[in-house]
Amino acid sequence: MQATDQGRVMYQGTGRRKSAVARVRLVPGNGQLLINGKPGDLYLQFNSDYVSTAKAPLETLGLESEYDILVNAHGGGLTGQAEAMRLGVARALCKLDPENRKPLKTEGYLTRDPRAKERKKYGLRKARKAPQFSKR
Repeated sequence: MQATDQGRVMYQGTGRRKSAVARVRLVPGNGQLLINGKPGDLYLQFNSDYVSTAKAPLETLGLESEYDILVNAHGGGLTGQAEAMRLGVARALCKLDPENRKPLKTEGYLTRDPRAKERKKYGLRKARKAPQFSKR
């Protein structure tokens, strides 16, 4: 969805992973990553894997220095949030230009990872772990 914020063109995308949700906005800029009002490096604890995961779709298209990424993330942990950001950025890039869809699809950035924590069942310690069996 293309929206304008104080005269700036903005592209939005939502990403989800595990229990994390990231609302992503792409704004023309110089490649800055801002998550929940904090610099991306600081929020992602200076972990270069998380930062590169979040920026991967832009790097695939060679646009890493042309757009700022503004993210509102909540739920889950840093890994889930970083992967949710990646999906949100990829979806926003598809709205920016439909031609971007094919290279992002081949890299797997437009696929929502459905894996989530399985619920705990009664009589068990976790989802599948059973109490120790005693024959006598």
